[in-house]
Amino acid sequence: MAYINAAFRSSRDYEVYFFMKDKYVRVHYTPGSTDDKILTNLRLISSGFPSLEATFFAEPGMDSAFVTEGNEAYVFSTKYCAYIDYAPGTTNDKILSGPTTIAKMFPVLKNTVFENGIDSAFRSTKGKEVYLFKGNQYARIDYDSKQLVGTIRNIADGFPVLKGTIFESGIDACFASHEESEAYLFKGDEYVRMKFTPDAYDDVLLGDVRPILDGWTCLRGILPVS
Repeated sequence: MAYINAAFRSSRDYEVYFFMKDKYVRVHYTPGSTDDKILTNLRLISSGFPSLEATFFAEPGMDSAFVTEGNEAYVFSTKYCAYIDYAPGTTNDKILSGPTTIAKMFPVLKNTVFENGIDSAFRSTKGKEVYLFKGNQYARIDYDSKQLVGTIRNIADGFPVLKGTIFESGIDACFASHEESEAYLFKGDEYVRMKFTPDAYDDVLLGDVRPILDGWTCLRGILPVS
Protein backbone atom coordinates (compact mmCIF):
# COMPACT_ATOMS: atom_id res chain seq x y z
CA MET A 1 0.00 0.00 0.00
CA ALA A 2 1.28 3.46 -0.88
CA TYR A 3 1.79 5.61 2.20
CA ILE A 4 2.18 8.71 -0.01
CA ASN A 5 0.38 9.04 -3.35
CA ALA A 6 1.86 12.32 -4.62
CA ALA A 7 4.20 15.10 -3.53
CA PHE A 8 5.63 18.40 -4.69
CA ARG A 9 8.04 20.86 -3.17
CA SER A 10 6.81 24.33 -2.36
CA SER A 11 8.28 27.58 -3.63
CA ARG A 12 8.96 28.23 0.05
CA ASP A 13 12.33 26.86 1.15
CA TYR A 14 12.29 23.33 2.51
CA GLU A 15 8.54 22.94 2.43
CA VAL A 16 6.81 20.01 0.75
CA TYR A 17 3.22 18.94 0.20
CA PHE A 18 2.37 15.25 0.68
CA PHE A 19 -0.92 13.91 -0.71
CA MET A 20 -2.50 10.76 0.65
CA LYS A 21 -5.84 9.70 -0.88
CA ASP A 22 -8.18 12.71 -0.47
CA LYS A 23 -6.02 14.41 2.17
CA TYR A 24 -2.69 16.24 2.43
CA VAL A 25 -0.15 17.70 4.85
CA ARG A 26 2.40 20.47 4.40
CA VAL A 27 5.78 19.74 5.99
CA HIS A 28 9.00 21.62 6.72
CA TYR A 29 11.75 19.08 6.01
CA THR A 30 15.44 18.96 6.88
CA PRO A 31 17.57 16.93 4.45
CA GLY A 32 19.84 14.53 6.29
CA SER A 33 18.12 14.88 9.65
CA THR A 34 14.79 14.13 11.32
CA ASP A 35 13.93 17.65 12.50
CA ASP A 36 10.99 17.94 10.11
CA LYS A 37 7.72 19.41 11.37
CA ILE A 38 4.10 19.64 10.28
CA LEU A 39 3.08 23.10 8.98
CA THR A 40 -0.47 22.22 7.87
CA ASN A 41 -2.15 19.37 9.72
CA LEU A 42 -3.79 16.53 7.83
CA ARG A 43 -6.85 17.89 6.07
CA LEU A 44 -8.99 17.33 3.02
CA ILE A 45 -7.51 18.47 -0.29
CA SER A 46 -10.82 20.17 -1.06
CA SER A 47 -10.55 22.36 2.06
CA GLY A 48 -6.91 23.32 1.56
CA PHE A 49 -7.23 23.77 -2.21
CA PRO A 50 -10.77 25.13 -2.78
CA SER A 51 -10.24 25.41 -6.54
CA LEU A 52 -9.90 21.62 -6.70
CA GLU A 53 -13.17 20.91 -4.90
CA ALA A 54 -15.43 18.56 -6.90
CA THR A 55 -12.55 17.55 -9.19
CA PHE A 56 -10.67 14.26 -9.50
CA PHE A 57 -7.69 15.87 -7.77
CA ALA A 58 -9.60 16.27 -4.51
CA GLU A 59 -11.41 12.95 -4.62
CA PRO A 60 -10.19 10.28 -5.08
CA GLY A 61 -7.02 12.43 -4.94
CA MET A 62 -3.76 13.07 -6.73
CA ASP A 63 -1.58 10.40 -8.31
CA SER A 64 1.37 12.71 -9.00
CA ALA A 65 2.43 16.33 -9.34
CA PHE A 66 5.42 18.48 -10.24
CA VAL A 67 6.25 22.15 -9.85
CA THR A 68 7.22 24.58 -12.59
CA GLU A 69 7.84 28.28 -11.86
CA GLY A 70 6.79 30.39 -8.91
CA ASN A 71 3.78 28.89 -7.15
CA GLU A 72 2.65 26.84 -10.13
CA ALA A 73 2.38 23.08 -10.56
CA TYR A 74 0.87 20.37 -12.71
CA VAL A 75 -1.32 17.90 -10.81
CA PHE A 76 -2.53 14.51 -12.06
CA SER A 77 -5.33 12.09 -11.19
CA THR A 78 -5.92 9.00 -13.32
CA LYS A 79 -5.89 10.25 -16.95
CA TYR A 80 -6.61 13.88 -16.00
CA CYS A 81 -4.36 16.82 -15.24
CA ALA A 82 -4.56 20.50 -14.43
CA TYR A 83 -2.15 23.40 -14.11
CA ILE A 84 -2.64 25.29 -10.85
CA ASP A 85 -1.37 28.16 -8.76
CA TYR A 86 -1.20 26.42 -5.39
CA ALA A 87 -0.77 29.65 -3.35
CA PRO A 88 1.42 28.21 -0.56
CA GLY A 89 0.17 28.63 2.98
CA THR A 90 -3.17 30.09 1.83
CA THR A 91 -6.45 28.97 0.30
CA ASN A 92 -6.13 31.37 -2.65
CA ASP A 93 -5.22 28.63 -5.12
CA LYS A 94 -6.66 28.69 -8.62
CA ILE A 95 -6.77 26.51 -11.69
CA LEU A 96 -4.79 28.08 -14.54
CA SER A 97 -5.46 25.45 -17.19
CA GLY A 98 -7.68 22.38 -17.34
CA PRO A 99 -8.79 20.07 -16.00
CA THR A 100 -8.28 18.07 -19.15
CA THR A 101 -6.79 14.75 -20.15
CA ILE A 102 -3.07 14.10 -20.03
CA ALA A 103 -3.14 13.40 -23.78
CA LYS A 104 -4.60 16.84 -24.49
CA MET A 105 -2.36 18.74 -22.08
CA PHE A 106 0.75 16.85 -23.22
CA PRO A 107 0.07 15.49 -26.74
CA VAL A 108 3.53 13.93 -26.83
CA LEU A 109 2.34 11.44 -24.19
CA LYS A 110 -0.58 10.22 -26.31
CA ASN A 111 -0.31 6.50 -27.07
CA THR A 112 2.34 6.02 -24.38
CA VAL A 113 2.15 4.36 -20.95
CA PHE A 114 1.63 7.83 -19.46
CA GLU A 115 -1.57 8.63 -21.36
CA ASN A 116 -3.84 7.05 -18.75
CA GLY A 117 -1.95 8.06 -15.63
CA ILE A 118 1.38 9.05 -14.12
CA ASP A 119 2.56 7.39 -10.91
CA SER A 120 5.02 10.09 -9.84
CA ALA A 121 7.15 12.96 -11.14
CA PHE A 122 9.92 15.30 -10.11
CA ARG A 123 11.45 18.43 -11.59
CA SER A 124 14.93 18.15 -13.08
CA THR A 125 17.68 20.70 -12.59
CA LYS A 126 18.10 20.97 -16.37
CA GLY A 127 16.05 23.67 -18.06
CA LYS A 128 12.32 23.02 -17.88
CA GLU A 129 12.62 19.27 -17.81
CA VAL A 130 10.77 16.85 -15.55
CA TYR A 131 10.98 13.12 -14.92
CA LEU A 132 7.74 11.12 -15.20
CA PHE A 133 7.36 7.58 -13.84
CA LYS A 134 4.81 4.87 -14.62
CA GLY A 135 5.32 1.30 -13.50
CA ASN A 136 8.93 0.34 -14.22
CA GLN A 137 9.31 2.99 -16.92
CA TYR A 138 10.16 6.68 -17.01
CA ALA A 139 10.40 9.55 -19.44
CA ARG A 140 11.87 13.01 -19.46
CA ILE A 141 9.82 15.82 -20.96
CA ASP A 142 10.19 19.55 -21.41
CA TYR A 143 6.98 20.85 -19.84
CA ASP A 144 7.26 24.21 -21.65
CA SER A 145 7.66 22.93 -25.21
CA LYS A 146 5.80 19.74 -24.18
CA GLN A 147 8.29 17.61 -26.05
CA LEU A 148 9.80 14.28 -25.10
CA VAL A 149 13.52 14.40 -24.25
CA GLY A 150 15.09 11.13 -25.35
CA THR A 151 13.06 7.93 -25.20
CA ILE A 152 10.86 6.14 -22.69
CA ARG A 153 13.10 3.75 -20.77
CA ASN A 154 13.17 1.33 -17.87
CA ILE A 155 13.92 2.94 -14.52
CA ALA A 156 16.79 0.52 -13.89
CA ASP A 157 18.42 1.50 -17.19
CA GLY A 158 18.21 5.26 -16.67
CA PHE A 159 18.88 5.13 -12.93
CA PRO A 160 21.30 2.22 -12.42
CA VAL A 161 21.64 3.12 -8.74
CA LEU A 162 18.00 2.01 -8.27
CA LYS A 163 18.63 -1.44 -9.75
CA GLY A 164 18.03 -4.07 -7.10
CA THR A 165 15.90 -1.72 -4.98
CA ILE A 166 12.11 -1.56 -4.63
CA PHE A 167 12.14 1.51 -6.87
CA GLU A 168 13.25 -0.23 -10.08
CA SER A 169 9.71 -1.61 -10.48
CA GLY A 170 7.95 1.69 -9.74
CA ILE A 171 7.78 4.83 -7.61
CA ASP A 172 4.61 5.83 -5.73
CA ALA A 173 5.60 9.47 -5.16
CA CYS A 174 8.66 11.68 -5.45
CA PHE A 175 9.75 15.29 -5.35
CA ALA A 176 12.85 17.32 -6.17
CA SER A 177 14.44 18.65 -3.00
CA HIS A 178 15.44 22.25 -2.45
CA GLU A 179 18.97 20.83 -2.27
CA GLU A 180 20.55 20.96 -5.73
CA SER A 181 20.11 17.78 -7.80
CA GLU A 182 18.52 15.81 -4.97
CA ALA A 183 15.19 14.00 -4.97
CA TYR A 184 13.16 11.95 -2.52
CA LEU A 185 11.53 8.74 -3.75
CA PHE A 186 8.70 6.94 -1.93
CA LYS A 187 7.22 3.48 -2.36
CA GLY A 188 4.97 1.62 0.04
CA ASP A 189 6.19 2.47 3.53
CA GLU A 190 9.80 3.17 2.47
CA TYR A 191 11.78 6.01 0.92
CA VAL A 192 15.26 7.02 -0.19
CA ARG A 193 17.08 10.27 -0.95
CA MET A 194 18.97 10.34 -4.23
CA LYS A 195 21.51 12.62 -5.90
CA PHE A 196 20.55 12.62 -9.58
CA THR A 197 22.59 13.61 -12.62
CA PRO A 198 20.70 14.63 -15.78
CA ASP A 199 22.25 13.16 -18.94
CA ALA A 200 24.55 10.92 -16.90
CA TYR A 201 24.36 7.66 -14.96
CA ASP A 202 26.34 8.42 -11.80
CA ASP A 203 23.37 8.96 -9.49
CA VAL A 204 24.04 8.24 -5.81
CA LEU A 205 21.78 7.11 -3.00
CA LEU A 206 22.24 9.42 -0.02
CA GLY A 207 21.66 6.81 2.64
CA ASP A 208 19.81 3.51 2.73
CA VAL A 209 16.27 2.73 1.67
CA ARG A 210 14.45 3.02 5.00
CA PRO A 211 10.97 3.26 6.53
CA ILE A 212 9.25 6.60 5.91
CA LEU A 213 8.28 6.88 9.57
CA ASP A 214 11.92 6.54 10.64
CA GLY A 215 13.13 9.35 8.39
CA TRP A 216 10.02 11.54 8.61
CA THR A 217 9.17 11.28 12.30
CA CYS A 218 6.58 14.08 12.13
CA LEU A 219 4.41 11.78 10.01
CA ARG A 220 4.07 9.22 12.78
CA GLY A 221 0.44 9.00 13.78
CA ILE A 222 -0.58 10.33 10.35
CA LEU A 223 0.61 7.58 8.01
CA PRO A 224 -0.82 5.37 6.76
CA VAL A 225 -4.00 7.36 6.09
CA SER A 226 -7.08 5.17 6.41
